Parts: sequence; C-alpha cells; structure tokens
Amino acid sequence: MFDKMQKAFWKALTPDLVADEPGQSASILGEAVLAALGGARNVKSGQRVALTRIRVELADVTRMDPQALRAAGVPGILSLPGGLVHLVVGL
Repeated sequence: MFDKMQKAFWKALTPDLVADEPGQSASILGEAVLAALGGARNVKSGQRVALTRIRVELADVTRMDPQALRAAGVPGILSLPGGLVHLVVGL
C-alpha cells in the first residue's frame, strides 16, 4: 500500500520521469529511434532519467547507428560501459 502511495506522489511531482508500467521502453522511444538503436530486440530496457535524457540498455552496442539517431532527432548520445547509452532528447 505504501509503495503505491509513494509512486503516486512521485508521479504527481515528476510525471515524465515515472513510468506508468514497467518495461515501457518502446513507448518512450519513437520508431525511428528504436530502429537506429538496432531494433526492439536490441533494447533491453529504457527509462527517462531526466526531462532531457533517456537511459537505454542495449544488448549489442555495435548495432546502434549514431548517424541514424541524429537524423531521428536525437541531438546528443553518450555511450557508457556495459551497453548503457544516454540519449539527450531535450534542451
């Protein structure tokens, strides 16, 4: 019960940062971005970590196409070890 209240509280404060359902990575990414990341099967998870960033965990980073991501409207890409990629999607 407390967990539901806590989640509702944080959802009210930061509606863009708290997902309604776990595993919504495909819904926060557009089709062009998803394709540039190597397809839906290559994306293990994805979540907003700020209003301007989406953290994505990829199964195989080599399948990601940075030029296609930029063409899809992602102005910044930060690759981290372990298959993590931060997509800068806002200001």
